Amino acid sequence: MGFDASGPLRVVPLGGLGEIGLNCLLIECGGNAIAIDCGVMFPDAGMLGVDMVLPDLEYLRSLGDRFLGFVITHGHEDHIGALPYALRDVEAPVYATPMASGLIGSRLAEHGLDRVEVRTFRPREVFELGPFRIDPIHVTHSIVDAVGLAITTPVGVVVHTGDFKIDQTPIDGRGPDLQAFADYGARGVLLMLSDSTNATNRGSTGSERDVRGGLESSFHRAEGRIFFSTFSSNVHRIQQVLELSEALGRSVAVVGRSLTNAIRIATEIGHLKAPPSLFVDIGDVKNMPARDLTLLTSGSQGEALSALVRIAVGDHRKVEMGEGDVVVLSSRVIPGNEKAIGNMVNHMYRRGAQVIDSSSAPVHVSGHASRDELAFMLKVVQPRYFVPVHGEYRQLSHHRQLAESIGLSADNVFLLEDGQTLEVDEHGARRGESVQAGRVFVDGKGVGDVSDLVLRDRRHLSRDGLLLAVLTVDQHTGDLISGPDFVSRGVFDEGEEAEYFEAARSVVSETLAGITPESRTDSGEVSEEVRRALRRYLSRTLARRPVVLPYVMEM
Repeated sequence: MGFDASGPLRVVPLGGLGEIGLNCLLIECGGNAIAIDCGVMFPDAGMLGVDMVLPDLEYLRSLGDRFLGFVITHGHEDHIGALPYALRDVEAPVYATPMASGLIGSRLAEHGLDRVEVRTFRPREVFELGPFRIDPIHVTHSIVDAVGLAITTPVGVVVHTGDFKIDQTPIDGRGPDLQAFADYGARGVLLMLSDSTNATNRGSTGSERDVRGGLESSFHRAEGRIFFSTFSSNVHRIQQVLELSEALGRSVAVVGRSLTNAIRIATEIGHLKAPPSLFVDIGDVKNMPARDLTLLTSGSQGEALSALVRIAVGDHRKVEMGEGDVVVLSSRVIPGNEKAIGNMVNHMYRRGAQVIDSSSAPVHVSGHASRDELAFMLKVVQPRYFVPVHGEYRQLSHHRQLAESIGLSADNVFLLEDGQTLEVDEHGARRGESVQAGRVFVDGKGVGDVSDLVLRDRRHLSRDGLLLAVLTVDQHTGDLISGPDFVSRGVFDEGEEAEYFEAARSVVSETLAGITPESRTDSGEVSEEVRRALRRYLSRTLARRPVVLPYVMEM
């Protein structure tokens, strides 16, 4: 195979190697580059005031016209969520499968980016971008239309698995195209990049069909309403719920915008099939017998103010939860959300509902390959060089050890992190010069104006100021006992505090009066409501958005 004289093949990870989410990786060759995915990561508790985390794309922007476009493996937020921000100042097309294209198009429209060209491809529809010949290969994952990529470059073939598991009995009957991977392996693969999310898990990941029995058992147990919550993009899980509901004579109502949008897109492109008569408007559910209703809801992670949380605390205007109802949480617990989910579940039990999750019944299965499947894929593709991707450092490290255990030379397996590059040419593979990479924080409408240093300083003063609101509530009744008392730094000019504090007290009092007594007994819910109300007040009066830290004490 001939090599391009203009330089080596370069792999440049800008996100997703060292963390879960933020997936974005560049392939460079012949003076041009493409990006595989462009996703977000959701903030952890230490990222005060941050709404979303993006990969730092400064290096990608520096490529100018040499950057040819984004190629998307599937439509999960950690693979597409950063596109609306990247495409504000990067003019490049986006290539994606039908489901991902629908989700991307909807998100771009929300950001006023209708001018962006989104080109749809299907598995095995080969297309070219400059020196790259891209062959999408169907894989099974927890979302429809997921693909891996075989990318032929002047230096050799690069195989990127995307997120995958080897599901031999998927709901739609379309198993992973292992033959395509094997064909490339037989012809020779220079470099393989593979999903490491479950590299610490032994054995194989279960099939999506494995949850059917658990779902059926849960549905038959319900004497009242069924509340079913999963990630909005898990179309095959939703399909099973629709089929079960129809078989049991239950109508289905959808609660939550992201879920409604995903169902609409999946139905339009034919991945989700159900008679229109199965669905009822959310406004009609109060007048329906409880045992005749299934509610698909967002909020499985206990997100504050999500539909499911509001229903659980009795604060949803159109939906109630009560005795005899069953709640099925059909998703994994994202690390860091344990307490929020626990609080939500407690409220569900207070309302008399029964809660079923993967710890009590087989109602969820992962979408990522475990060690046996990862080893199988490595043996099928037979790469000369290997880089584990998509995972925290420990997961990448386990994947590297797995590759070495099945015969890959330790010298040919590279453990990279964001910004660290790999160069491959006729002389072999080696680490290249690092590039700028990191995290860009979204705070409201501000993108990139909050750095790691600012986040650290926000714990004390903050660039935009800090307002601490201290209040005490009765843990049984939710009544306000004292406060709120305020401490501010960097928000008000000297002498102005008293006037603003008095108005802020009124804002907090009105906010607490507007939520249910049960909501007021949940310190997390109270804290979130107070934070949002004070941020709106300060934005309206000062045109600024300081960090607001409510501190709710219970007595």
